[in-house]
Amino acid sequence: GRASPPLAALSQVLRLERSRRTAIVFPLQKLERYLAPGTDTAPFRLFQPGLAALQRAEALFRSDPGHSIDYVSSAVRMDHAPPPALPEVCFIGRSNVGKSSLIRALFSLAPEVEVRVSKTPGHTKKMNFFKVGKYFTLVDMPGYGYRAPQDFVEMVEAYLQERRNLKRTFLLVDGVVGLQKTDHIAVEMLEEFGIPYVMVLTKIDRASRGLLLKNVLEIQEFVKENTQGCFPQLFLVSSVEFSGVHLLRCFVAHVTGNLPTVEAS
Repeated sequence: GRASPPLAALSQVLRLERSRRTAIVFPLQKLERYLAPGTDTAPFRLFQPGLAALQRAEALFRSDPGHSIDYVSSAVRMDHAPPPALPEVCFIGRSNVGKSSLIRALFSLAPEVEVRVSKTPGHTKKMNFFKVGKYFTLVDMPGYGYRAPQDFVEMVEAYLQERRNLKRTFLLVDGVVGLQKTDHIAVEMLEEFGIPYVMVLTKIDRASRGLLLKNVLEIQEFVKENTQGCFPQLFLVSSVEFSGVHLLRCFVAHVTGNLPTVEAS
């Protein structure tokens, strides 16, 4: 397998000086300093695990002889999906939002796991299932919008409505461009089905601080005004710099029931 990239492991992040460390683990907190006085900061700090929880979550994403992380199978129809034995999370988003890159970053401590990252947007045409030991399954869904598979709607709607073990859907939004028309359609679908979901802003390394803050505040306002099922805190990630990846691992571990108590830092 490949070697793990730098900052993929918490132990590497902890060697950094404090402000850089905070920016990697809690990228939203780094933005908080630039808010106008009187801005509601509650949605910035709803999920703020301490070091022990982050380390326990990381252990789930690190393969070893007694704990394997494997690509299980792909499916274009629900009857091809593996049996719903474990708690499950799925990742959905526009075709070029960086979904496969993020999943590869999450699994970077298990370099033998092959997550295909294509240079051509819209490469994921099937639902790809990854089994994380005996703890949970992670599903990479086909991208919507540009070059979406023809039967995307049937495939994804059937999955979201029928998958009884689905614990949380992660809706990926490009941090540079913010919510697009196709993202609004995805939100409407999740709201209509009553599916609990969370929004993840990707590619934050490509956005200036001002642009990122503007997009964060606009999306937070949108979530507050227009959604019932969306977790009020956004998750910010960069698959290149590993910002937010450790926190996202922890949230996945938490929502799949593998981190029963998350103590605040």
